[in-house]
Amino acid sequence: MFSPPPNAANAPAANDVIKDGSDRTFMADVIEASRDTPIIVDFWAPWCGPCKQLGPAIEKAVRAAKGAVKLVKIDTDQHPMIAQQLRVQSIPAVYAFYQGRPVDGFVGAQPESQIKAFVERLAKLGGGAGGMDDMLADALAQAKEALDAGDVATASDIYGQILQAVPDNGQAYAGLVRCLVASGDLDRAKQMIEQAPEALAKDNDLAAAKSAIEVAEQAKNAGPIPELMEKLAHNKDDHQTRYDLAMALYAAGKRESAVDELLELVRRDRTWNEDAARKQLVKLFEAFGPKDPLTLSARRRLSSILFS
Repeated sequence: MFSPPPNAANAPAANDVIKDGSDRTFMADVIEASRDTPIIVDFWAPWCGPCKQLGPAIEKAVRAAKGAVKLVKIDTDQHPMIAQQLRVQSIPAVYAFYQGRPVDGFVGAQPESQIKAFVERLAKLGGGAGGMDDMLADALAQAKEALDAGDVATASDIYGQILQAVPDNGQAYAGLVRCLVASGDLDRAKQMIEQAPEALAKDNDLAAAKSAIEVAEQAKNAGPIPELMEKLAHNKDDHQTRYDLAMALYAAGKRESAVDELLELVRRDRTWNEDAARKQLVKLFEAFGPKDPLTLSARRRLSSILFS
C-alpha cells in the first residue's frame, strides 16, 4: 500500500479537501485544481442506492490522505452537462484527474479496501513524475492481467483510460489492438494498426500486436477441435492435422496447448512443409511478446529439440 505524503500537522481541514461541484465550477474545481493535486470526481444522485454506499467510503479515504488528494462531488440530476461530456452512462461513476486530464477511474460501488488503494495510488501520483510512472505501470499491469484472464471489457477500459492520459503509449495502444483480436474483431484491429500514430510506427508492442492479428487470421478457419483431435488420434503422424489443431487451439485461447502441438510437430518432422511448424512458433513468439513466460519457456524447448 502507498502512504500519503503530507503529514497531519500541515494537513488542510476536511472541508478543504471535499466539496460539492457543478457544471459551472468544474473547470476551476477539477481541471485547474488538478494541476497541483489529484482530484477525484464522484458523480452521484440522491436516488442512487450504490452512491450512498460509495460516497462515505470515498470521503473517508480522501480525509485519510490528509490533503494529498481532493474530492469533488457532482449531483448529476442537478448538473448533467459534465457527466454527459465524459460519457458517464451509469452511476456511481468516479473519475480521477491530475495535471488537467483524467488518469484513472471506476464505475459502481467498490469494496473499501479497493477505494483506499485507489486514493493511495493517486496520493503517490501527486508526489511527482515518479508517481505517474508507477501509476502507469500499475495500470498497464492490471490491463494485461485482465486481458490474460479473458476480461476483454475491463482491459479495454483501462487501456482506453491510459491513452486518454498518455496518447502515445505503445503498450496501451497495442493492448487495445489485442483486445479487438481477443473479441474477434480483426477488421477493427487492422484499422487501428493502419491508423497508429506516427510516433508508434516502430513500436515493438505494436509489431507484436500485428503478429497477433496475422496468427488470428490464420487460426480462424482451422476447424473444430474435437474433430481434429479424433483424426489425429487415428494417425499421430498426420502433420497437417496436428498443425491445424495447434491453430484451432490458439484460436480458442489455449496458447500453451497450441505451442505443445507445434513443438511436437517439430520433434516428429522439423522439415515438414518447409519448416512450417518452426516458422509458426516464431510467429507465435512475436505475437506473445519476447518477455512473455510462454515465449521464454517455448524457445528453450524449441532449442532443445532443434539441437538435440
